[in-house]
Amino acid sequence: MNTQILNMDPKNIPFAAELLKKGEIVAIPTETVYGLAGNGLSADAVKKIFEAKGRPSDNPLILHISSVDWLYRYAENVPDLALRLAERFWPGPLTMIMPKKSIVPMETSGGLDTVAFRMPNNQWTLKLIEACDFPLAAPSANLSGLPSPTRAGYVYNDMEGKIPLIIDGGQCFYGLESTVITFTDNGVRILRPGGVTAEMLKRFCFVEIDKAVTESLQNGDKVLSPGMKYKHYSPKAEVFMVKCNDNESFADFVNKNFDENTIVLAKKADNIKAKTLPYGKTARQEAEKLFASLRKADEMGAKKIYVQAPNKEGIGLAVYNRLIRAAAFKVIEL
Repeated sequence: MNTQILNMDPKNIPFAAELLKKGEIVAIPTETVYGLAGNGLSADAVKKIFEAKGRPSDNPLILHISSVDWLYRYAENVPDLALRLAERFWPGPLTMIMPKKSIVPMETSGGLDTVAFRMPNNQWTLKLIEACDFPLAAPSANLSGLPSPTRAGYVYNDMEGKIPLIIDGGQCFYGLESTVITFTDNGVRILRPGGVTAEMLKRFCFVEIDKAVTESLQNGDKVLSPGMKYKHYSPKAEVFMVKCNDNESFADFVNKNFDENTIVLAKKADNIKAKTLPYGKTARQEAEKLFASLRKADEMGAKKIYVQAPNKEGIGLAVYNRLIRAAAFKVIEL
């Protein structure tokens, strides 16, 4: 299969929509990461997504919709809180899980009676969804387990020959996947942190953070959200998250343990003798650069990657969540 790359010209919407209506898979830009989109109401299209990614079929997908009204098409018992949150955070990086209507196939929901909804903050993609007139199921557009793509070139590296079309929307704004929440009796539970932080949600309701955000699921635990169960976001090199009190102790550790095949992601590169990549001095910068830096480390031939652990406040919790999974929960505490 020939994989074509086109830009976000409105003239390309009919072509992309026609492919999706025929059951094909198209990589689309969003403000979070690139998505691998297919008809979320078609079991066959969803199976193609799983095949292209090499993704386990019990890992649920997110339905991308173009307006809040679409919730009533595909969800049962939409909570009032969901509408208030949508008014504030949609379009944007917030995904909400609700009971699904039967029109949504079990293949999309990972065998669950619930399904996740998001309205992406990308005008081209919203117009594409409108043109299709069905929701787009769209996990990140990478091979399963690898870092999510924040540029079209990364999508092409993973998906060349597997899908017919990639839409190039440039660099993604956030660089991390959306926040995923489920509703509780008195508020919401965060299953996956993202650009809409716990602090932002607390202005509207009580917020709890699921233990799976920072811990691995145990056998028998349900996979309620993408990114909960399996090793995710990881490059081919072995990743270690290093917890330390300051930049100096991190540099000392690296200088005692690195070799020629080691790449380091540090908040501050001063005094580090190993090869380093930009990671950012703030949590916002870390979020934007993490996946691109992990992919760059692979391109540089890294066998081992040491990453300085982020602060878990604000969007830093999302960076921590992605990083600890990229490291398969391998943590070094100094």
